[in-house]
Amino acid sequence: MKSLKFFAIANKATLIHYLTALWLLLKDPRTPLAAKLVAGVVVAYALSPIDLIPDFIPVLGLLDDVILVPLGVALAVKLVPTPLWAEMRQQAESFQGRLPKMMWGLLIVAAIWLVLLAAFIYWLVHSVLNA
Repeated sequence: MKSLKFFAIANKATLIHYLTALWLLLKDPRTPLAAKLVAGVVVAYALSPIDLIPDFIPVLGLLDDVILVPLGVALAVKLVPTPLWAEMRQQAESFQGRLPKMMWGLLIVAAIWLVLLAAFIYWLVHSVLNA
């Protein structure tokens, strides 16, 4: 049982390290546009308080975080030149397991969710009025 807890802590530390490196990629002008888009989506999804599948749903709730975020990280890494990724990972070491302050990232994620909520409400009201 202790080994499972150790692996969970180690995986969380690695994920935070990779998310920090992705955040640094977003800010670097040498990062290709496709990699910036993927990295932005991955960071936003990983830090978003809202998941595609809520965590309280058994198995599936945690499975999306376990599968989607690492797959997104892997895709972003594939789209970035290897030396640039190595440099970003090295820079991410300086944060020592803490994510950098991402206030504007939080505001963007919140704005996206508000737009989606408004679109859903519009659709709901429009479909009720036409029914």
